[in-house]
Amino acid sequence: MFDSCQWLNEPKIWSTDGRELSVTTDANTDFWRGTYYGFFRHSGHFFGAKVIGDFTAQIRVKGDFKELYDQAGLMVLIDDQRWIKAGVEVNDEAVVSSSVLTNGLSDWAVSSALTRGNEFWLRITVAQGSVRVQISEDYIVWPLVRLAAFPVAEHYLVGPMCCTPERRGLRLSFSEFIVGPALKKELHDLS
Repeated sequence: MFDSCQWLNEPKIWSTDGRELSVTTDANTDFWRGTYYGFFRHSGHFFGAKVIGDFTAQIRVKGDFKELYDQAGLMVLIDDQRWIKAGVEVNDEAVVSSSVLTNGLSDWAVSSALTRGNEFWLRITVAQGSVRVQISEDYIVWPLVRLAAFPVAEHYLVGPMCCTPERRGLRLSFSEFIVGPALKKELHDLS
């Protein structure tokens, strides 16, 4: 799937063999619009592929998350004012599941710390005007992280995202990236 992707804010250091994407983040990179902090940033690294219609995207992420706000996962982008980024982020000295949903302005939701904070799988389903985010530490159990309204668009860009608002040099590996038809599992089906 990486062969179909194009960069928004290409990092200085990255490589791919088509199956795995390696990235080292540049300094002061982020995606955020206004809320609480008052700043607007659209400088994070995003490697997106065009998708039409409802879909489920899934990816495996490994990283050396250490510093405040180090983050990586998946992003679904319509334009610079409508998007979601989800995955993990360092917050209060722990690696937690995190998502930011933006429709004009950003919101931020975090949940409990991951037990294996340096490796996880992420799944995002966009279907019928909603977005469902699930995260797994073992590829067996996929708890719900977020369910929210999400704009229906002519097309979406989806792919790996990473940011380091406070530093540079977060090293990441993205693999097992797939995009397919939207999963139709029940909301509380954790598989």
